[in-house]
Amino acid sequence: MRIRISHATTYRYDTPPNSVIQMLRLTPRNHNGQYVVSWRVDLSEDCLLHQHEDAFGNISHFFTAEGPFRELSVAVEGEVDTHDTKSVVSGAVERFPPGMYLRETALTQPDAAIVDFADSARTGTGSDPLGLLHGLMTALNREITFDIDPTQSSTTAAEAFALRRGVCQDLTHIFIAAARQLGIPARYVGGHFYRVDGVTAQDAGHAWVEAYVEHLGWVGFDPTNGIGTTEAHVRVAIGLDYLGAAPVRGTRFGGSGETLKVAVHVDQARQQAQN
Repeated sequence: MRIRISHATTYRYDTPPNSVIQMLRLTPRNHNGQYVVSWRVDLSEDCLLHQHEDAFGNISHFFTAEGPFRELSVAVEGEVDTHDTKSVVSGAVERFPPGMYLRETALTQPDAAIVDFADSARTGTGSDPLGLLHGLMTALNREITFDIDPTQSSTTAAEAFALRRGVCQDLTHIFIAAARQLGIPARYVGGHFYRVDGVTAQDAGHAWVEAYVEHLGWVGFDPTNGIGTTEAHVRVAIGLDYLGAAPVRGTRFGGSGETLKVAVHVDQARQQAQN
């Protein structure tokens, strides 16, 4: 499948800032499940865009925009060829051994309720880690309602689990917390998801989990949709949690009254859609 993606982030300010520094993790890279056909990053301000790889091997960009300005936009667009690998991720850049992804973070620390939830997922799966992970995903998809209102980027796995509501980021954090509690390395994946229902305009990117299974390697699980990852998923960045894979992070010097708007479009590339 060839997927076309555009992702625009626009900041507006009541009082212009003196400068803005931002780190971008918006550019996918090749692995055995995807090939980046084309990709570009555009900034509304005239400044240098520096590219490097972060600690996890994500393609990252850094820039400093000198003010004053009342609006700053970061836009990426491109096309990615994907194919179904039965949810197994191979050929990706791996900077750390799987065991490193057992490390808890503030956003993925389990509380007693998540510990109980993880333990209950063992029932009926025996010693099969793949079956255990699928059971965990199914239970999480059933128990947590997708809702964009009650949580924010700083919401922890425990807080979202207590609410029984949240966005893809929250379901991903809960899954990671539960998997690590079970001794299974798990990591956060940020990217995009092509919806087969024809909805192309989205409010944000997507998030899911990769868990390490012996003799298989890293396997993708999408608890928000209750499925293993498919050719509809475009993988962009990984991390221990959202903060390590956030598409845009930065700081502002001076200014006030900042508002943020994100517009994402994910669709099949036109030439393929017409075939």
